[in-house]
Amino acid sequence: MASTNDLKNGMVLKLDGGKLWSVVEFQHVKPGKGPAFVRTKLKEVLTGKVVDKTFNAGTKVETASVDKRGMQFSYKDGEQFVFMDTDTYDQIMVDPKVVGDAANYLLEGFEALVAMYEGAAIYIELPASVELVISHTEPGVQGDRSTGGSKPATLETGAEIAVPLFIVTGEKIKVDTRDGSYLGRVK
Repeated sequence: MASTNDLKNGMVLKLDGGKLWSVVEFQHVKPGKGPAFVRTKLKEVLTGKVVDKTFNAGTKVETASVDKRGMQFSYKDGEQFVFMDTDTYDQIMVDPKVVGDAANYLLEGFEALVAMYEGAAIYIELPASVELVISHTEPGVQGDRSTGGSKPATLETGAEIAVPLFIVTGEKIKVDTRDGSYLGRVK
């Protein structure tokens, strides 16, 4: 158990009959009139649904002991993703639903944080950005436009993102793993 005054980003709470919620952001509010409260944005760990929830300050909430381990993506075995614990060299199978959109940015050997709860992987955290090679994109033709344009490009993982017109096939770029946006070239 923890108090709502102790909340931190990334903390996992057990609410609504055992559902796991990760704290995305929180704010302590002390209005001029009335009691203080804590406004939070919570993300359900299993479904990814984000909700706003308000707690009275000092309310007790149940925390879930989630073990985050640094693991390396090894390979894909059918539908399952195989990760290796970099400390113990144990391998675990992770369901594609748990990996979710992170699959668009995973290559063999990439490091990720795998959150474990009661012996099962519940979510994957990638670094904020990854470096990937463009496997295919059409040549960009700059027309008479006043702002820079973009075009679709396929990454070496198979994911498709929008890149500026000057990017060519075979170029290494930096991609934001949170929203799949182009961040820049890698030299």
